[in-house]
Amino acid sequence: MITIYGIPNCDTIKKARKWLEANGVEYEFHDYKKKGVPEKKLIAWVKKAGWDHVLNKRSTTWRKLDDTARDNIDETRAVKIMLDYPSIIKRPVLESGNTLLIGFNNADYQQLI
Repeated sequence: MITIYGIPNCDTIKKARKWLEANGVEYEFHDYKKKGVPEKKLIAWVKKAGWDHVLNKRSTTWRKLDDTARDNIDETRAVKIMLDYPSIIKRPVLESGNTLLIGFNNADYQQLI
């Protein structure tokens, strides 16, 4: 089963969901705003992809953090920040078995199916 994690009003989430639906791929959507971020999942994503790939440093949330938080970032702090501010996680995060895709890329999604 495919699960997509993110926030429903994100344009990239909308693109990914539209792509999956257009290609007849069934999936479950996990809304960070309603359900939060599963800590064990987040830690697994960070271990597999690296915290710097999971954390969206181009987001508005990142830019709103104080300089101390941004300048002293490491894996432990990144995980804490992502748990506290789920909208700072790159979107979408897609899980399917052992496959983990972060962000939306048409070619990556095509390989998935």
